[in-house]
Amino acid sequence: MATTVLSGARRRWTSEQKVRIVTDSLTAGANIASVAREHNVNPNLIYAWRRLARKGVLRAEPRNGVNFVPVTIAPASRVVPVSLGSAIADSRLEVVLRNGRLLRVPEGVAPSHVGALADALEGVER
Repeated sequence: MATTVLSGARRRWTSEQKVRIVTDSLTAGANIASVAREHNVNPNLIYAWRRLARKGVLRAEPRNGVNFVPVTIAPASRVVPVSLGSAIADSRLEVVLRNGRLLRVPEGVAPSHVGALADALEGVER
């Protein structure tokens, strides 16, 4: 087994590199130790970066103005019968923000406006 000797200098990773390594570690069947070896990084760093990613601190810069966020679909707490006419008139998206607030957005609102509003409610500056 070959051993890599590192110099005493600290290495720096860009946010994009960290996100790529975290993404590799989250793929189906991935093993943290093998991902760490592949990227020549300590496994503890990968765990730390994954925690930062879960908290929203570590994220990649959006490409072409598009950014993805994790979504959890929760079962409905109650069943409300709705006629087709009122469902179309009352179509909206409900998003639970990280700070616990609920954002209700009517259908047809531009995603850029929704993102800006969500950031403002969470205290994130763009």
